Amino acid sequence: MTAIAIFVKTPGLSPIKTRLAERVGREAAEACHRKSAACVLATVQQTNLHGYWAVAETDGLSDPLWTGLPQIDQGPGSLGARMHRVHETLVQRHGSALLVGADLPQLQANDLSSAADWLTASVPRSVIGPAHDGGFWLFGSNHWYRPSDWTSVAYSQADTAQHFMAAMNLGEWKTLPTRCDLDQVGDLPRVIDELNRLSQPHQSQHNFVNWLSELRHAAI
Repeated sequence: MTAIAIFVKTPGLSPIKTRLAERVGREAAEACHRKSAACVLATVQQTNLHGYWAVAETDGLSDPLWTGLPQIDQGPGSLGARMHRVHETLVQRHGSALLVGADLPQLQANDLSSAADWLTASVPRSVIGPAHDGGFWLFGSNHWYRPSDWTSVAYSQADTAQHFMAAMNLGEWKTLPTRCDLDQVGDLPRVIDELNRLSQPHQSQHNFVNWLSELRHAAI
């Protein structure tokens, strides 16, 4: 059965949402990260996937914030190196794996189930969820790639998803709907809108959209 890793950073051990923090302050940015991660966790728990917290810091593995799922250490290095390490580990354990960030509170269980179903094939397959900023909010596959495939990509760029797919050029691809991940104040209106459009939001999402609306007004 497909595994899914939620990539998180631990407040107090790593800078959190630095672009958002520039406008709303460190405490609000850290609270946003925690609440958004709780939304992603609740969505993952609506599925049959094997969920994991992928924690950025070794010391963060013991933090009580990351409960409810087993934990896996991202390890050192660049984002590409850390994603490769987590993905390869979970593909070896489970046969296929999805990677998501904690910054997509509007994540839906049907998107995850659709991605996992796609990866059940016996041929090499990959899946990506593009983000409005040019990156991606989900990646998964039923095979692993070379470390250099991951590290050759420039992340956090307007064309990251395009170059990432070109680097990961093995097998068939599935593309999920484009979403807005929550990185900065300018993302708040779209994320709030996407949360409000959910047909059946769970309680964490319902609570978070109200909190985000207050944060948006405070940041104006």
